[in-house]
Amino acid sequence: MTRTFNLADLFEVVAAAVPERTAFICGDQRLSFSELDQRATRLASALQNRGIGRGDNVGIELFNSAEYLETFLACCKIGAVPANVNYRYVAEELHYLLGSLELKALFFDESVAGEVGKIAGQLPKLRLKVQTGTPPGVAVVSGVDHYETLLSSGNTTVLTSGRSDDDQYLLCTGGTTGMPKGVVWPHKSLFMGALGGGGIYFQRPPIDKPEDLAALVTSAPPLSFFAIAPMMHGAAMWGSLISLMAGHAVVVNDQHHFDAEHILDIIERDQINIISMVGDAMALPLVKALEAHPGRWQLARLMVVGNGGAVLSAQLQQRLKAALPHVALSNGMGSSETGLMGSGEKPTKGDGFMVLKARPDLAVLSEDRQILSQPGDIGILARNGYTPIAYYGDAKKSAEVFVTVQDRLWVLSGDNARIDEDGNIVVLGRGSQCINTGGEKVFPEEVEEAVRRYAAVADVLVVGLPDDRWGQKVAAVVEIAAGQSFDGPEFERICRERLSGYKVPKAVFLTDRVQRSPAGKADYRWATQFAKNHTACEF
Repeated sequence: MTRTFNLADLFEVVAAAVPERTAFICGDQRLSFSELDQRATRLASALQNRGIGRGDNVGIELFNSAEYLETFLACCKIGAVPANVNYRYVAEELHYLLGSLELKALFFDESVAGEVGKIAGQLPKLRLKVQTGTPPGVAVVSGVDHYETLLSSGNTTVLTSGRSDDDQYLLCTGGTTGMPKGVVWPHKSLFMGALGGGGIYFQRPPIDKPEDLAALVTSAPPLSFFAIAPMMHGAAMWGSLISLMAGHAVVVNDQHHFDAEHILDIIERDQINIISMVGDAMALPLVKALEAHPGRWQLARLMVVGNGGAVLSAQLQQRLKAALPHVALSNGMGSSETGLMGSGEKPTKGDGFMVLKARPDLAVLSEDRQILSQPGDIGILARNGYTPIAYYGDAKKSAEVFVTVQDRLWVLSGDNARIDEDGNIVVLGRGSQCINTGGEKVFPEEVEEAVRRYAAVADVLVVGLPDDRWGQKVAAVVEIAAGQSFDGPEFERICRERLSGYKVPKAVFLTDRVQRSPAGKADYRWATQFAKNHTACEF
């Protein structure tokens, strides 16, 4: 049988090579690679029997669970297109997303059945609705199937003809602005551009053919990877897929909320080797728990703490290293549209920005879509090669982000970047959030990094507010740490140690809690609205 770079083909190579290894752990749920593959095959067969097949979009609105992975893999096995759906969306948001994605099937948890039930009848293309959890008594959603009943109706074989490198996966992202969008990733592009091509764990280049995975996964002992963020988020799902394709166990949080002590209990109980988290929002509670209870958790097997999706501030990195001196820290750079662009690079001296080494698939583009090359040039970071190809069903937005330059398709990351004196790329921050104050550009991430040096700050988001004189002024929405109080002059002194005067926040708004996404990503729309609706503190 000739294998392709379809994700199901890749997973089946691994499952055949290490069938008895543990593949998945979520609380009491444990599946070997063989068990996970067999259940996904039965579900794929059942989907085929119900008329779901190649090119049909299938929404996955589930919490962390074996059912999440099974559904994802089942879709890949038959060429259907899995799409993550945020389980926190209310009916109006669901109606927009599910309608724009033209879903043919939706898998959802029983706890969100109420919101799904409000809009399911308004989606004429949605012909299969599958609920996980306890079997429904009086169904909230009409015509609903129960997950285990559907799965058990399938066979142990499935029609696999037509699998292709170009089969698709939809990564739905709300981003920091705008309505949610589905990023269209061909399977091979995702595997090479976001999952490391099978080589990350083995410190080698991407594989040449799918069958090469078998030798790799049997060449090293299994490890365990813990994605702290929900699987519905790209970074957690990608990290999980990278680990599965390396023959390692994937562990996920079995609670529907983030509890730092429970997370550390899981790391100890399941002897986790590698964790991934998203910025200070996750790191701070973990560090506080470790500092408050030294020696409580035996974490000798933890080797790597990876971060991606949001900034991990320098002061928290230092505290984390002090609490876990034997652990290596890795900072990743990437996005839903660009995949994984770099990991582990050290920031430049003094500014804390991520640096990406120069390479052929990365460039800095000017506003008129020319490739910049001189030290000091500033433009938009872009990537070519193994990338997604469009936003699903949105030609206008696709044309803004997926651009052709010198006869090659480039994806604009949305990040401003500068070329340094060595020709490398310094990532400055999201262009959409860049603040223009008196003609000077200010990047929120740089200001946030400086503000976090003030010990009284638990979290911060920096935005631009309208200003009659300067066009925009820099404003900070600040969450004060428990037991601390805000001292304006001290805040300003610490900021000025790292920032030019025009970058120092001119207005500070105090909040009980800075709002972020469930995965810890910044919610700048919320921060801007909060600042507009509240009075800045005086100092």
